[in-house]
Amino acid sequence: MKDTDEHPEVSVIVPARNEEACIAGCLRSLIGQQGVKYEIIVVDDGSTDATRAIASQFPVRLVDAGLLPAGWSGKCNAAFTGAKLAPGTWLLFTDADTTHTASSIAAGLQEAEQFGAALLSYSPKQHAQGFAERALMPVVFAELARTYPPKLVCDPASPIAAANGQYLLIRRDAYDAIGGHAAVAYAILEDVELARRAKRAGYGLRFRVSDVLSTRMYRSFPQMWEGWTKNLALLFPHPRRLAALRLLEFLAIAGCSAAAVRSAAAGKKSTAATEAALAALLWAALLRRITRAHFDPLSNTLAIFGLPLFALLLLNSDISHKRGRVSWKGREYGASAVED
Repeated sequence: MKDTDEHPEVSVIVPARNEEACIAGCLRSLIGQQGVKYEIIVVDDGSTDATRAIASQFPVRLVDAGLLPAGWSGKCNAAFTGAKLAPGTWLLFTDADTTHTASSIAAGLQEAEQFGAALLSYSPKQHAQGFAERALMPVVFAELARTYPPKLVCDPASPIAAANGQYLLIRRDAYDAIGGHAAVAYAILEDVELARRAKRAGYGLRFRVSDVLSTRMYRSFPQMWEGWTKNLALLFPHPRRLAALRLLEFLAIAGCSAAAVRSAAAGKKSTAATEAALAALLWAALLRRITRAHFDPLSNTLAIFGLPLFALLLLNSDISHKRGRVSWKGREYGASAVED
């Protein structure tokens, strides 16, 4: 159960907006933490479903985010509301769609102290269900691994910074020194922006994939489409170029495979073998990249079909941001929410 000490070592802050499908699992996993003094603060961000009622059934501190200030993203406002109330030496921001092992808080705290990190963030184990999720999610996370290599994120000499808001542990003094969520109030990718500010200020970062928590980010195709439309163009520096590359990769694999079938049907065995070998080489290169995303074998296999979907979503995200209109959970964010 959560610790009732007035001065816990870690204050866990869970921003929640319309999370009735998953918040019970998240809180159930958090109240069973071991090896650390902590408290749990759930910030209800204007939920219109049963999120608040469900959270009230758990031994947590439940507060309201209040009215959304002009120029703020909803998550930043909710996270900052929780942070202002939190007495912990460390703050752990975690999303309502995460499920934690019994040692997730203690493990993160120990690792942060071991490596002298003022900000530690874990990328959780991802669960995907259904064809579209299984095809798309490995492609997205493989690209993230290429764009934000954990080794460089952790290197103080590298300008690359990243964090995942599903598990973001930050020392309270560092959080206050960089301005907390108030300093990135406009940001849709508030986790990455906080990491950038922390690294620029000279604080140590620690970032990696971890199995101390897991998540299923999206529970329907429309939700996945809206979520990645909100995020993708901000995550990658040249979204249209990347979209073109991934679409060309899919066309090359599919084209070589189709050509091999046609040649074999026409009795051109040598040509068919060459075309099949090229298709196999291209697919093997794709799989080598995809396996870095740590998904299950079936999802890795289906990732070839995620390439054109990724390209389409990335292009749609870029267009939406350039038009200054992206939406998430019933709220619209304009150009002010995009980091220059």
